[in-house]
Amino acid sequence: MRRAARRPLVVLALVVVAGSAWIALAPGLTLPVGRTAAAAPAAISSSSPSPATSVSPSPSASAPVGSPTPVATPTPAATPTPTPTPLPVTIEERRAALSAALLRLRATYGIPGISAAMTFPDGSSWIARAGFADIAAHRVVTTSTAFAAGSISKTFISALVMSLAEEGKLSLDAPVKTYLPKLIINPAITVRQLLDHTSGLDDFFSHSTIDTALLAHPRRVWSPADSLRYVAKPYFKPGAGWHYSNTNYLVLGMLAEAVGRAPLATQLRHRFFEPLGLSHTIYQRVERPRGPVAHGYRFSGSNPRLKGVDVSDGTAVIPFTSVVTASGGAGSIATTASDLVRWARALYGGAVLRPETLATMVDDAAVTTALKSSVPYGLGVQVVTIDGRPAMGHSGRLLGFRAVMRWLPDEGIAVAVMTNQSRTDPNLLVRDLLRSVLGVPPPCPECPPQP
Repeated sequence: MRRAARRPLVVLALVVVAGSAWIALAPGLTLPVGRTAAAAPAAISSSSPSPATSVSPSPSASAPVGSPTPVATPTPAATPTPTPTPLPVTIEERRAALSAALLRLRATYGIPGISAAMTFPDGSSWIARAGFADIAAHRVVTTSTAFAAGSISKTFISALVMSLAEEGKLSLDAPVKTYLPKLIINPAITVRQLLDHTSGLDDFFSHSTIDTALLAHPRRVWSPADSLRYVAKPYFKPGAGWHYSNTNYLVLGMLAEAVGRAPLATQLRHRFFEPLGLSHTIYQRVERPRGPVAHGYRFSGSNPRLKGVDVSDGTAVIPFTSVVTASGGAGSIATTASDLVRWARALYGGAVLRPETLATMVDDAAVTTALKSSVPYGLGVQVVTIDGRPAMGHSGRLLGFRAVMRWLPDEGIAVAVMTNQSRTDPNLLVRDLLRSVLGVPPPCPECPPQP
């Protein structure tokens, strides 16, 4: 585990940028070559992030169960206008401003439960929570309450793959079949193309038929082979385009297990969770929660007064067993906001990977930008701007949960917001929390669109 103190280089072009238990690869694992007829938007599965999602909370029925948090374009009518007050100076003032903003944002968007954290370059931090982890039981959110991380899990998988590459155990530009010879997959697809979503592999979470199966038996445990049966015809030839696909990270989880010769849960715990003190972070179902967990809630509309529907299956796996186990390396981690800011600072601050490895992860986003990606994407990292400020991280969504994690390299600030709802984009909450301590910078005509 590297502890380099220096800050990694940030690419000049600003761009937007979940495993499984130990498995034995069977000959029958197949990635189909023929696409099925187009299906209606899935109710619970993952979808590609969109650069222009409405700020207003949308009905959860229109959002897939496992979809990553899209990058939203704020509209004045939906976003509270910041009050021009003096910026907080002391640690106490900073914490008070953030806590007040958190309570306001929860009320504005009708969020059942929320947990947030922020760390600053001087070593100080802020951790806060509000609302309920379980509405029916009147159980409140605590700072140790775990939420589903959704696609933020991809940051752990990409870091694991990059660590294995640093050790010479795999090559980013080698064909995936080099490491998974029994997997039926296009032999031209490389490890790098899985990491940045340029493989062309269809997203198994993008079809309504899988939603029906997942919801019909929420306590069923899925294997990678079960999920791969829902993969249809490729979007394009390897390297010819960009399309967000959870299949990429399901396969990466399988690959990491084969190369690392250990289950994902074991590798992640030994490499990251324990060394970095991520005491409430777990690989779900394989590991038991280290504290309380939040229930996830879906809503039938955007009215903040609407009552949420609990999607829990009665187990400690959140939001429910079938969707988490089907996600594999694409979205199986549960964690807390405080653990996420610790992870963001370590990963993007240079304590996990070599500087040149981290630069490779970020710089690759230029490749997806050239391919006209809807969300420019590096090797498992989103690189966005928040009020014109460069930021890195990832967002995530599973039915009943949405979360986001960001690292602002210029400010030395890490921030994370986790919620147990799937209608409101937490990127909006991150932006407003940052404004409460950094203010709103003057307009920048040359800056990229805001998240």
